[in-house]
Amino acid sequence: MTPDELKARTKQFALRVMRVCEMLPKSRSGNVIANQLIRSATSVGANYRSACRARSDADFISKIGITLEEADESVYWMELIVESGMKTEKQMSALIAEGKELVAIFVASSNTAHKRLGR
Repeated sequence: MTPDELKARTKQFALRVMRVCEMLPKSRSGNVIANQLIRSATSVGANYRSACRARSDADFISKIGITLEEADESVYWMELIVESGMKTEKQMSALIAEGKELVAIFVASSNTAHKRLGR
């Protein structure tokens, strides 16, 4: 997958998450989770774009680490949505799977960059 394809994929992830969040209950917990999930999911793409502009392997590792954290956090909030009963597992399974795939991609990218640095 090229960097441009991954940029598009992370943007689509954010857009899909935003649509899900619009459908969450308008309750205190629904609003908190929606806000947190939107922040983390939109941050995935923004931080990946930043990582693509890294000036060194060390800078890339730092930025891809943030991207990884945000992707993993997004999965956490989506799991809470299911476990709290706000949405069913069936409704969220494809989006959770996409979040987990993004986590795996960013773990692999981080590992590759660490190997380049000899760590």
